[in-house]
Amino acid sequence: MGFELDRFSGEVDPDFKCNLCNKVLEDPLTTPCGHVFCAGCVLPWVVQQGSCPVNCQRISTKELNHVLPLKSLILKLDIKCDNHARGCEAVVPLQHLGEHTETCDFSPAKCRNRGCRQVLNLRDVESHMRERCEARPAGLCEQGCGLMLTHGERRAGGHGCLRALRAHGAALQARAAALEKALKKEALRAGKREQSLLSRLAAAQLELQVTALRYQKRFTQYSARLDALARARAASPGKGEETKALTLVLHRDSGSLGFNIIGGRPCMDNQDGSSSEGIFVSKIVDTGPAAKEGGLQIHDRIIEVSAWISAQVDLVLAHEACLLGSDAEEFGSQKLAFFPINCFIVISSMNLPKIW
Repeated sequence: MGFELDRFSGEVDPDFKCNLCNKVLEDPLTTPCGHVFCAGCVLPWVVQQGSCPVNCQRISTKELNHVLPLKSLILKLDIKCDNHARGCEAVVPLQHLGEHTETCDFSPAKCRNRGCRQVLNLRDVESHMRERCEARPAGLCEQGCGLMLTHGERRAGGHGCLRALRAHGAALQARAAALEKALKKEALRAGKREQSLLSRLAAAQLELQVTALRYQKRFTQYSARLDALARARAASPGKGEETKALTLVLHRDSGSLGFNIIGGRPCMDNQDGSSSEGIFVSKIVDTGPAAKEGGLQIHDRIIEVSAWISAQVDLVLAHEACLLGSDAEEFGSQKLAFFPINCFIVISSMNLPKIW
C-alpha cells in the first residue's frame, strides 16, 4: 500500500520499492530472509499464507521487524501533495505531508447549504455558498407556506408549497427521531454512571463503618485502661502499709498468656519517696488466661523472673487482690493470700496445675 512513483520528484532508488506493490515503501517491514515490504502489503499476506511472498519461507507476523533507517531515508524524499490532481502544486518532504494536507486549500470539502451536494476545493467553499450555490437561501415563500426559498426554486417560479411542507415535516420527524435516539442513549449512559456512583458510595459507607467500629474498639480499650488506672490509684496502699506478693498460676492458651508488659523508670515525685521503676502489665487480652477472675490487672508489677524460663513454660503470678482483708482465701487447691497492696508477677518454668 505504498506511495505512487510518479508523485516523487526525480528517480526513486529501487531499494525504496516494495516487492509486492512495486510502489515506494510505506512503513517498511523486513522478513527473516531479508526481503522488505510495505506493512500494509506483507501483514495480510503472512496472516493468510504464513510465508514470505518472495521465496515462500515459512514465517509468522512476530518475525517481521521495522526497518527504521530505511524509513528515515524515505521520509526525506520530496512528494507531491495528495491534492495534486485538484490543482495543488506543492511539493513537500514526505515526513511533512500530513501537516500540509490538513491545511491544504485544495482539500475536498462539501457545501454546507442544505440540499447542495457539490464537493469543492476548501478555498472555494465560502464563495460558492454565498454567490453560486443554487441551494443558498433567497427569502421566504410568498404563497402562504412561510418556508425558505432557495435561489434555484425562485428561478423556477416556486417550490410547490404542499410538497415543500411534506418534505419539511419529514425532515422534522427525522430530526426528532434522531434526538429521541440520542436522548435514550444518553439516559442509558447516565443510568450506568449512576449505578457506578452508587456502588462507589456503598463501598465508601462500608469502609467508613468498618473504620468507625475499629476506632470505637480502640476507644473502648483506652477507656478500660483509664478505668483500671483510676481503680489502681484509688486502691493504692497508704503510707506505712505493708507490701506483699500473691502468687497465681497461668497456663498458656494457644501459645499466649494473654497480657503485655512495659518497662517503667524511677519516678520520685511522690512525697513518700515511692518509685515507679520496674516491669508492669500494660494490656490484658479479654479472652486470655490472664483475664480470668482473680487474675492480673493493668499496672501490676513483675518482681521476680525465674532463671528456668523456656519456650514451653507456664506462668506463676504474684498478684495483689484489691480487696480489703488479710486472711488467706481458699481458691481451688491453692491457698491465695489477698492484701490491699500493689500487684506483682513471678515467672516460673514449673508446669504447675491450673488454679482455674
